[in-house]
Amino acid sequence: MGVPNLNEQIAARVRQLRAERSMSLDVLADRSGVSRSMISLIERGETSPTAVLLEKLAAALNITLAGLFEPATGPAAPVSRRSDQALWRDPASGYVRRNVSPSGFPSPIQIVDIVFPPGAHVAYETVTRQPPPHHQVWVLEGKINVVVGEQQHELSAGDCLAFVLDRPTTYRNRTRKPARYAVVMVAGTDIPK
Repeated sequence: MGVPNLNEQIAARVRQLRAERSMSLDVLADRSGVSRSMISLIERGETSPTAVLLEKLAAALNITLAGLFEPATGPAAPVSRRSDQALWRDPASGYVRRNVSPSGFPSPIQIVDIVFPPGAHVAYETVTRQPPPHHQVWVLEGKINVVVGEQQHELSAGDCLAFVLDRPTTYRNRTRKPARYAVVMVAGTDIPK
């Protein structure tokens, strides 16, 4: 099995999720703050959306960002082979993400591997999901700064930050070296804050 074209995969996934929720383009645009024309371009696979834009769509569809990178169709398997894990580069920050978790497998846990370039910066304006997902960011190499709401966290290799994704969250690499970290998220469960 080869690595899919991610813009086409994201396009199919957004169309699928919108159809499953009987949501018009106008409703998704209103809920996400993303223009109707931009959503249309994304659904046709005619643009490379940024991570920030995709996060807005994911929140409006009440899924995690990682959920947009799952195939719209295909069999679920309990094993995710490295050769099948597509890499996606954010056109704005240059960060590279790889969904590690098996696609479509019925689990509330998702794991994403991120390589964050020197000087990279990504700021997510969180739209509330119900229930909000829980995240843990585990730094594997380098250093990153994570701001959750008003709280800043300087993280180095080996450090792990746990938080509920219910506030704006910003990631920064203020160093001259790339950083690598894993994001582990649990969605769709009512875990106490």
